[in-house]
Amino acid sequence: MTARVTSAVMVSALVRRVNQEGGSAMVLAKGDATAGGILLLTYEKGSNPRFFERGLGPTGEASLIASGPAELADESAVSDYWQRRRNRDSDLWVVELDIAQAERFIAETMGFH
Repeated sequence: MTARVTSAVMVSALVRRVNQEGGSAMVLAKGDATAGGILLLTYEKGSNPRFFERGLGPTGEASLIASGPAELADESAVSDYWQRRRNRDSDLWVVELDIAQAERFIAETMGFH
């Protein structure tokens, strides 16, 4: 059996790496430290909000999956979405990242292909 990295360690590593690369990262809500889901809210230079989360790809391996509404009208829609998700799943981590090419950056950091 392969050891799995805990959610808390994964979030900590992601936040640290974003900050080291000159971006901004903030945990909006802490989830279960061991196995909580991770919802990532990404921005690039404060605009174009998008949501991603860890999930299973077509081959059954862990991968980064786009989630959330396709279009977000304003910041209240962004906040409403992640808060609704959090209300349904108190184990969910919510992390906000502002960094260039966020999807690629997250995939590399979290070990997705």
